[in-house]
Amino acid sequence: MSPILIAVLGVVVLLLAIFLIVVAMRPNEFKVTRAASLAAPAATLFERVNDFHQWTSWSPWEDKDPAMKKIYDGPPAGVGTHYHWVGNKNVGEGMMTITESRPNELIRIKLEFLKPFKGTNDTVFTFKPENAGTAVTWTMSGNYNFFTKMFGLFMNMDKMIGTDFEKGLAQLGAAAKSPAKV
Repeated sequence: MSPILIAVLGVVVLLLAIFLIVVAMRPNEFKVTRAASLAAPAATLFERVNDFHQWTSWSPWEDKDPAMKKIYDGPPAGVGTHYHWVGNKNVGEGMMTITESRPNELIRIKLEFLKPFKGTNDTVFTFKPENAGTAVTWTMSGNYNFFTKMFGLFMNMDKMIGTDFEKGLAQLGAAAKSPAKV
């Protein structure tokens, strides 16, 4: 083997090692939060989030796959309500289960992604009355594995998901102005 080839291979191995160390040192956890002041009562907004059937009127992912298959299970709303979806490459496949529901205050959801990658996240909505409306906060948190840490070097998760959260909160405020679907 020529000395130049050995040097090139050495540099490639060194760069790969540096890359792997940078990935490994990235944070193990993530958190994406967005908040909005919506001109609707907390009870109305809470109802739209607490019932997965109502998500079709405001969820930012509905537009990404209008043909998405949805399966609802459990009680119609609140703790134990379960929603499973299968969609195109833009929405993937996953399921959500409401694990905590405090009327007009908080909803906690176990969010499980199955495709295109597996992951389990904690999602929380909070509702706080303010002036003539409600401050709504939407937060998703979870853990990174090595692959998602690597992905995070090239894609900003906060911007990517945060944009969807912003759109969803705006649509939630608009949907609250019309009667809820039964």
